[in-house]
Order: sequence, then structure tokens, then C-alpha cells
Amino acid sequence: MHSLVTGASLINSQPVENVEKSSASAGKSQKIYKSETVIRVLVATAMVFGLWMSDSAAAPSHGVAIQGEPALPPDFRSFTYVNPEAPKGGSITYGERGSFDSFNPYIRDGRSVWGVRAHVVESLMERSWDEPFSVYGLLAESIEIPEDRSWVAFQLRSEARFSSGAPVTIDDVIWSWEILRDKGKPYYRNLFSQVQSIERQGEFGLRVEFKGPNQELPLTLGLMPVLERASWEDREFGKGGLDPVTGSGPYVLESFEAGRRVVFRKNPDYWGADLPINKGRHNFDEIEYLYFQDKTALWEAFKVGDVSQFRETDPAHWAEAYGFPAVLNGRALKGEIPHQRASGMNGFVFNTRNALFDDRRVREAFALAFDYEWINARFFRGGKTRIQSYFSGSALGFEGAAEGREKELLAPFAGDLPPGTLEVGWRPPQGAGDGRNRTNLRQATKLLAEAGWTVQDGVLRDAAGAPFEFEILLVSSEDERIADIFIKDLRRLGIVASKRLVESAQYQARLNDYDFDMIVRRWWLSLSPGEEQRFYWGSGGVETRGTRNYMGANDPAIDAMVDALLVAKTKADFQAATRALDRVLSSGIYVIPFGYETEDRFGWWSGFDKPEDAAIYGYRPDVWWWDPSKAVR
Repeated sequence: MHSLVTGASLINSQPVENVEKSSASAGKSQKIYKSETVIRVLVATAMVFGLWMSDSAAAPSHGVAIQGEPALPPDFRSFTYVNPEAPKGGSITYGERGSFDSFNPYIRDGRSVWGVRAHVVESLMERSWDEPFSVYGLLAESIEIPEDRSWVAFQLRSEARFSSGAPVTIDDVIWSWEILRDKGKPYYRNLFSQVQSIERQGEFGLRVEFKGPNQELPLTLGLMPVLERASWEDREFGKGGLDPVTGSGPYVLESFEAGRRVVFRKNPDYWGADLPINKGRHNFDEIEYLYFQDKTALWEAFKVGDVSQFRETDPAHWAEAYGFPAVLNGRALKGEIPHQRASGMNGFVFNTRNALFDDRRVREAFALAFDYEWINARFFRGGKTRIQSYFSGSALGFEGAAEGREKELLAPFAGDLPPGTLEVGWRPPQGAGDGRNRTNLRQATKLLAEAGWTVQDGVLRDAAGAPFEFEILLVSSEDERIADIFIKDLRRLGIVASKRLVESAQYQARLNDYDFDMIVRRWWLSLSPGEEQRFYWGSGGVETRGTRNYMGANDPAIDAMVDALLVAKTKADFQAATRALDRVLSSGIYVIPFGYETEDRFGWWSGFDKPEDAAIYGYRPDVWWWDPSKAVR
């Protein structure tokens, strides 16, 4: 019998009265009361009948895709973007900017070590990065979902082991999910708010019922981290710290220097080394991370070989800085890795919780004042492509007028959308590229006047005489130089803007509390957007601390488009919903976009190698290897 869970525990089958439950959409609590006995019986009967109907269309599978069928067959030998014969051994050193004070990447507080997620902790399923969104069994040997995706079942591999030697159990899986929901980042709470119940099925199985059909949730749950419950019995999960995390992955923590250095060592007893899903991956015996305060220090470390790879994001630097001796004599190499990713969004982010920026006309005036063409030519030698929308550069970005299914989805909100949203949408205005940008500044002045702001004695003021003053919070010196030019441009409009450059921990703390007027921020967006979109710009993030809705977007159309893409069953419907979301986000003018790279640019030292064919998502660190025969001395 399937348990109906309405209380705090995902697996509690007992009746629950007067239970408080967190609401992800409003960030508030609401009371949920036990129904009358007869109603509960009818609900349970309906559930059982519905489950029986959907069960008939389900069968265990090796993998699942967001729409359609996964690309790889049940007997696949390896992922398509790896070299299954890649040599094993050697070590690699990555450079990171900033520092760290925690090994727990799943909680809100602290700055964690990214490598824990990549090397130490595994999930039930593993993602293929050569498909928009498909997952294949890792800790789980199979996944089972019905046609309507109202539930999902996993069968755990009996041979799965944590690095401690203890078996991975269903209890570990359920405990991990519950602790993430209760003590983890808000994203997990929002995710599990869609789960109705969890039921064990034998020693190695579990089945998850959803509160409603959800196209993405079966895959997302399969990617949730699985932690060893026993290793957390004597410590608090919700607090950061430098106690290691025990996982089932191919590496364990070897050593560290707080805030400066972390070393992961290959686990010789790794249980999953021979799985097809791992062929050609996790090739190094040792992986080291070194932390640097800024990009310049990291670059200098790469030039002398202290760092093995350097990811280049500055086209001017790419064109001019790779003439140092090691490159000239072949000891260091440079190359471009193609990708088919969406542009994502990167730029100046307005915090619309601040009354200064709650008027779209003000935000549009700021966008007009920003001459990106001048900045691209001056700083990047014209080597970046301007971001046009959140999903530009991909089939998910909106184009022209909304038509067909996209128009249908937006029709209920047409009266509340900014003028022109359905007809053409909003694109960032093109600057003059001359450093003066006079035409755009004149248009910006008119918009500010319409919004109630006029220049008095050289200062932009509202009707009460209060000046337009705000601060740009920064963590990167590279962003600081762009902010300096923007501040000068805004001064021509009478706007008094200042900047504050802070260290990474303080920056993150202020982001968590939305304690800023404007920031520079980037959202990396996949080709299969899903539940994370609610975490990025859903209205529940206006008040809920720690989401990535930094702009404070509070638009029913955004929420509805996220809902639509989550339930889309066909590729056409999914694309239409995502394009509609892209259109609404862009028309809100929450961000003044920067530029992006249409390929991944890297420098690396000879001896390190990679597969010839890249995944559609571009660079993947887990498929590189060390070949001493190719190292130039």
C-alpha cells in the first residue's frame, strides 16, 4: 500500500494532524489538517486506482530522457564524448579564485569546495553531457517511470559502497533527501515540496509519488546527492566546516590547507570503476585545487606550471597573452573546445526589491546608458558576442513575434506584459561604440523623466528632491573595470553611483540576504531548463533567503512559464514554454547583459590530453587524462 505523506517526514505513513509545512512559492508557512476518515479513504482509493493505471505503462530502464528516449542503448560501452581507452594515472592541478571554509557544498552558508560534488559524492543516476537532459544508472541499476510521470522508482545496485566500505542503502538515500530538504539550500526544499511520498520496495528499491505529474522531477531526483548517514551522527549537517564528507565516488579527500589547497586521491577500492558509465572518466590518481585571490595570481601560477589548465574568458588576453616561453617551445598549449550551450545571462543585475529599481522605465534607461559595444572593443578586442536573451544562441531563445504554442501560453498575461513583448520582445539596445553614446543617453533621460526623475543642479532627483544614489557590489576586479565605465556614463544622467569590491565570503553572504542595490552575476543555463528555473526567478524567491532570484522577479507570467516547461511532454511544447519564459524574463529588463564566448578557450600544459569530440555542453574536466609520452620537456 502506498503511504500518503502530509507531514514533515517523507516516509511517515501515520496520520498527521495540525502539521506546519513550508510553502516554497510564498516563503511562508501554512497549516495542513487531517482530512475526515471517509475523505481519506476515497483519496487513497483514487490514488491506488490511478497508480494501477499508470503502472501498466511503466517498465524498468537503464536511463531516461527529459523528452523522448535516451540516446544510448542499454548495452552502451561508454559515453560518446570520452576516450574509453584513456590511460589512468598522473595528477592534475586546477586553479580556483577565492577561498573556502567548508567541505559541505549542499548548505546555504559558507564557501564550499566544488570538487566534493565532482569527485566524492555520487547520485542514483549520472547525466550524459552530450544530450540536452538524459540520465543513466549509477548507484541505481534501473529507473522506472509511468507515461504520465506521476512517480518514479529506483533499484539500487547491491554492490554500491561508500569509501568507508559500508554499503549504500535505501536508508542512506532517504536520509540524504530528507536532510537536504530540511537543512540544505532552499533549492532542495522547493524540489521536495513536489514529493507526495516515498515507499521502500524490498531491500534495494524505492518508489516516489509526486503531488502531480512532472516531466523533470524523476531525472532531478536521480541526480540528488547520496551521503553516508552514519558519518553525520555526531555533527550538525546545516553548519559549514572542514570535516570531510563521506561519499561513494571515485575520490576521497587526501589533505588540505584551509582556504588555500585541497587534494583528492583516487580510491583504489572504488566500487564503480568498471561500470560502462565510468569508462574513460576519472582518469587521474590525484586531483589538486589551488586557491588564488584574483585572476592575475592564478594566471601567473599557470604560466610557471603550478596550475595545469587555465580557462580563458577574456578574448583580449587570449589574443595577446599566450606568447610566453612555454607556449613558444610547445611545453604549454592552447585550444578552443566547441559547445552548443545557451548563452545564459551575465551582467549588471538590478535588485528590484529596492524602490529605485522597481520601475521598468528606470531599468530601461540604465540599459540605454550602458555602451557595451565600446566596452567590448576596448577591453575584449570585440571578441565577445553580446547576450541577447537568457537562452540566446540556442533553439530555446525567443525570436521575432510569439506564435503558435508560445503565443497561447502568454495570452492570459498579454495585458500585463510590457508593450511589444509579444510582437518583438526586448533586446539590449546597441550602444554607439564611441564612448559617448549620446543618442541613447537622450532616450534614457526621457524615460527617467517619465518615471519621475529629473536633473536638478546636475543631480538626478525625484519629486521630493531625493538624489538617485546607489551602490554596485562587486567581487571581481575584471567586473570592476566595466563598472568604472558604467559609473561614468551614469554620471552624465545625474546618477550618483558608487562601487564596493568585497572578498568572496562577504559577497556571498550579502547575496544570500539580497543586501545590495546592483551586482554583477552570471546564470549558466542548460539546454534542458527545469525546476532550477523556479529557484532562479520564481516569485517565491522574493522573500526566501538564499535563492538565485537576485533581481527579485515577482511575475505570475514567469511562474506560469516555468510550470509549463516542467509539464511539457513533447519537444515542441518544451521549446515553446522555454522561449516564452525567455521572452518574459528579457522584457522585464532585470539584467543589463554583457557578452559571452561561443566556444570554451583553454590553455594547458603538454602531457594532458582530451577526447577529439567534445560533448554538446563543451568542456568536461572528468574526461581528460595524463600521457607522459606527450609531455614536452
